[in-house]
Parts: sequence; C-alpha cells; structure tokens
Amino acid sequence: MSVHDIPHARGTVDHDGHTNAAAGPDPEVFAAEWREWHRDKDARLASEHGFLAVTGLHWLSAEPQRFPGVPGTWSTGPEGVAVELGEGTELVVDGVVVRGRHLFGVIPECGGVDAVWGDTVIEVAKRGGHDVVRPRHPDHPLRVAFTGTPAYAPAPRWVITGRYESFDEPRPTTVGASVEGLRHVYDAPGRVVFQLNGRELSLTAFNGQAPGSLTVLFTDKTSGVTTYAANRQLAVSAPGPDGTVVLDFNRATNLPCAYTDFATCPLPPAENRLPVAIEAGEKIPRERGPVS
Repeated sequence: MSVHDIPHARGTVDHDGHTNAAAGPDPEVFAAEWREWHRDKDARLASEHGFLAVTGLHWLSAEPQRFPGVPGTWSTGPEGVAVELGEGTELVVDGVVVRGRHLFGVIPECGGVDAVWGDTVIEVAKRGGHDVVRPRHPDHPLRVAFTGTPAYAPAPRWVITGRYESFDEPRPTTVGASVEGLRHVYDAPGRVVFQLNGRELSLTAFNGQAPGSLTVLFTDKTSGVTTYAANRQLAVSAPGPDGTVVLDFNRATNLPCAYTDFATCPLPPAENRLPVAIEAGEKIPRERGPVS
C-alpha cells in the first residue's frame, strides 16, 4: 500500500475536530499544494510502467503456462517461481541478463521482482499467498488514454485532528480483496479516533511505508455514489508525542483496483466503514464510468 507524507495543517481545531480554515493555511496556497500533490500522484500511476500499464493478472501453478505479452513458460513450486525461456529470448533481472531456465525463488508475501523484456516490465509477485505474473506495457490503452483522476475540490475543513491509540500488541487483521476469494492479513498497530460533525469515529490503522507512519483503508456514505465503492486509502503521518494525528481527507486516494481489474487490492476492515459522507479526496475514476 502506497503512503504519502501528509503535512500538518496550521490553525485551531473546532469542537468537531475540523481545522479552523480562518486561522489555517492560506486557501490559495492550500489548494496549490494539493494540486501539486495530486498531479504527482497521478503521474506515478500513469508512469511508463505504473499500474495503468498492467495488461494482465496471471496466477501461477505447478503446471507450466504461457501468458499473453510475456515470454516463456511460467510455473511455481516449493523452490519458488521459475520461467523457461525459449532460444534467443532473454530477460534482465536485477541488472543481470538471464536465458533458458531462471529460478526467481520464493517470493515473500507482498513482495515482488521485476523482469525487463524490451520495453515491457514483468512483475513477479506474491499476493494473498499466491504467486502471480503481471506484465506492464507502456502502450496499454488504459495508460495512453488516461487524463487524470477526478476529485473533490480541496477544502481545509476536511483536515481533521484526531488521536492515535496503539493496541497492546499488533493485531493480525484479515481483510478481503478486490479479487474474489483472496484474503490479505496485515498487522494493525492501533486505531485513529476523531470527531466529525459531533460524532466520535475510529479507523483501524495499518503500518505505512515511512517509519512510524500509518495507512487507513475505509469506505463511507459516498462510496459507490461519487467515490469508488470498494475502498479508499489515506496516508497518515507519524503521530506526535502526545498521539495527535492529522487526517487530511483531501488526500484520500483510490487504490489501483479502482482503475483496473488486474489488481489485488485489500478491502477495508468491517469497522472502517464510516457511517458518514466524506466528501473529499478522489472520486470514481473516469475509467469506471460517469462521475457525479
């Protein structure tokens, strides 16, 4: 799960937990910083070998298989993922040219290795306990036609101060996935508690990419209406010494499954289905249909 650093907003906080916009950042500066962040986020998504370049999600088994847009025959077993390349075909793995049979070895859960074949990058990964191959072609129509992700206009009122409550021990948490029948297990170190419109709400948090940072997956009353139905993601900077955290819902993002069926994204834990409308952050991608 990707994580973005979220700057703490300046200003006071009202009784509902919202940052007081009058005392907070200059609205034009706030909006400009958000636009820059959103452009960067979309640029990564649509980069030459970003997720919009994925052309297939192929599940490996002990039986050698061939896949469209991928050279060789692929299989997996006790020794891990292996590929048998035809004569004259080569891949570049970790900067090394490989030919014939190549053993990638056992891929760790949520891990992956990239193999380069011409202008194609072949992702070899493990998701939900299963080995998969995902080719990424720069000329994939989904990537070529991408014009950006629609989103709510940024508003300081959606920068909310809350508190982080750590669990006594990390709690292994099983969640569903965008692929039917798949499950993910993450350690949840704690939860984030915040106030919205006079209601106390909480979100189970997972570890983020940066040390000490957090990631929350959630849905809300906008899900399936103006925002993607299955999930949204919010990165949260490391809590302060007193446990204070800042939730900038303007930076709630879609996961890759919002754009393509070739993703295995996790779904939020049941307790992260918020009973309120978070009218902030990214909306349903145009690739999935009309946006309200």
